Amino acid sequence: MGAMEQSRHLTTVFVVVAWYTCNIGVLLLNKYLLSSTPFKSPVFLTLCHMMACATLGYLLSLSQFTPIKPLKSKRQLWKICLLASIFCVTIVLGNLSLKYIPVSFNQAIGATTPFFTAIFAALMQGNREAGITYLTLIPIAGGVIIATGGEPSFHLFGFAACLLATSGRALKSVVQAMLMTDASEKLDPMSLLFYMSSFSVLLLVPMTVLLEPGSFAQVHGLLHSHPGFGWSLLVNSCIAYAVNLTNFLVTKYTSALTLQVLGNMKGVIAAAISIALFKNPVTAKGMLGYLITVIGVVAYSETKRRSKLRQIHETGKTASMEDMAGMPLLAKSSDAGGGKDHLLPLSHEWGQQHRKGSSNGEGKQDFNSYKTIVLKATAGEHTS
Repeated sequence: MGAMEQSRHLTTVFVVVAWYTCNIGVLLLNKYLLSSTPFKSPVFLTLCHMMACATLGYLLSLSQFTPIKPLKSKRQLWKICLLASIFCVTIVLGNLSLKYIPVSFNQAIGATTPFFTAIFAALMQGNREAGITYLTLIPIAGGVIIATGGEPSFHLFGFAACLLATSGRALKSVVQAMLMTDASEKLDPMSLLFYMSSFSVLLLVPMTVLLEPGSFAQVHGLLHSHPGFGWSLLVNSCIAYAVNLTNFLVTKYTSALTLQVLGNMKGVIAAAISIALFKNPVTAKGMLGYLITVIGVVAYSETKRRSKLRQIHETGKTASMEDMAGMPLLAKSSDAGGGKDHLLPLSHEWGQQHRKGSSNGEGKQDFNSYKTIVLKATAGEHTS
């Protein structure tokens, strides 16, 4: 293994560890601030998160580490404003739920996101999945029903807020897929985060004044009476930005499939750590329900991946990044290019050749060759 390849592996491990640390850390800090301190203002907390995302996003863009792509039209701006509104409300509801329910139960409910995504995609886009994909939604929903029945700390309002937050995340992903269809309007994740968080700040300031009018005075008082509170709030807000940054980096250094797998494991680990830290009671029935949901989510992800690959194989359409969600998005090569990431050859020329080949029986062979390129690139072999 060359020095450059070894450095890349170490970077990947560091990014994955950072992703876990940030995702679980922000969740536990949110719970700590909202349930273990006098601070009880989830809207104000979300405002702090969005201010940090906008500020840090802008500062990092100045260094060109995550450059912000400019908006090209008012139409694109309005689309982002709509997405930001859904994004903002979803985060507020998620933070609100942590006031009333344990992190473990919050994660069990959050694991049902694929269930709502499939429903919204069918209703709003007319997308129909394979029958086996819909079957995997049964354990996803059934597991949460079992977990709910076995949750000793069940709170109806907290449950409703978390369920709405989960469905909101699914709605945002479907709306984003519908709105960002124009290739010229698509933004990289960090640019989109900057614009959405900036608009969210404009929404959250009046929301905080209306819904939590005493929060500003309360925070001012806590900064003086609890010296560590200010640092906790600052670190929590910065980690909220780091969550999105590490999401971006994990996908860059591994694949979308890896991010899915890590996400499934993250919920389980976060639930276990929260139980150890906050000592919230759990039951065997609740843990069984969560386990069933996680198994359902893993099965859903796998059936979706196979369905997309089968569709590409049979129809001979050009593979897109979304279509290849279960396969590595970036080739890792250690050539003269300095070890930089290179997009796999999802090029116009490859698509033209693939469509031409599909008409004379060579399409399947072309696609198999493409998969070989993907797998070789992932293994570190030079493919150019």
